[in-house]
Amino acid sequence: MNTPNSLIMRRALDLATLGRGHVSPNPMVGCVIVHDLGEGATGRILGEGWHQQYGGPHAEVNAVRAVLPADEALLPQSTAYVTLEPCSHWGKTPPCADLLIQKQLGRVVCCNDDPNPLVAGKGFEKLRDAGIEVITGLLTDEGRLLNARFFTAIEQQRPYVILKWAETADGFMGGPGATPVPISGPLAGRLVHRWRSEEDAILVGTTTARHDNPRLNTRLWPGRSPVRVVLDRTLALLTTLHLFDGTQPTLVYHRSGLDVPVASENVSYAAADSLPDLLTDLHERRIQSVLVEGGAQVLGTFLDAGLWDEIRQFRSMQTLGQGVAAPTARGTLVSREQVGTDELWTWRRA
Repeated sequence: MNTPNSLIMRRALDLATLGRGHVSPNPMVGCVIVHDLGEGATGRILGEGWHQQYGGPHAEVNAVRAVLPADEALLPQSTAYVTLEPCSHWGKTPPCADLLIQKQLGRVVCCNDDPNPLVAGKGFEKLRDAGIEVITGLLTDEGRLLNARFFTAIEQQRPYVILKWAETADGFMGGPGATPVPISGPLAGRLVHRWRSEEDAILVGTTTARHDNPRLNTRLWPGRSPVRVVLDRTLALLTTLHLFDGTQPTLVYHRSGLDVPVASENVSYAAADSLPDLLTDLHERRIQSVLVEGGAQVLGTFLDAGLWDEIRQFRSMQTLGQGVAAPTARGTLVSREQVGTDELWTWRRA
């Protein structure tokens, strides 16, 4: 059931999503400040905000700044609905908990505790020590889903991994001999470029790099292009491919013990002898999410290792009859929707 409290928190969660693709490695956070009328009744919204840019003001700061000067006297009788525990430490900005204390907020309601060891309950402790009522656990699951990348990075010490592919109605994702074949439609293609703008990195293997010669940028959608990650175990790829054009940061992972080319502008090399090694290195580079776009062997490796969190599977109406077989999706099917002429199936690990 949607209580007034949960409706307001859903508004804060919606605001937080506006920071997607702009705040990593920080979490997405939204905040709504509401004047309370007492006895469970909810008054009007005084201010709201979200974390808009990494290194910029946090959600609580933007929400407080949105409060009109004439309404500041109402803050002691108001509640701040925040999707994540207010920070208690100095980073690129001052502690948000200190700001809420300074403004004498009457109450703070949160979805989730912050797992970051620099915070981890200290924000709530500060607020309670200052006499501010703190309520936690409202829409906890929704809050964790919103910041799945952030929680995965801290709790599992690896990036959040999204596997994406398009397959025909008869289960193929490429032609014979890995020949590239257009499968999904233009609307699906534009959506994929939006996804690229929202994630830290995008990953392909040697076969996809060689046969498709992809750019892996966001030319069909406004926003930043992700870091390109290329699996080239034996360093066999030609540097004339688009992936080596220097237009965006590119990481080439190879097996250890090889003679490595001299790094060029925006292209660097790193050794990784296993998938866990690769994900650990990406984590140490503060990359919180990876969109894996193939090919079939690379996707299968992630699936078999259990090192994935989400699958985005386009299904086309066309058939090929033969070619490169698509992986078998697994996990829990959480949504199925029409995207132009294609169906998009989304799966998550149980």
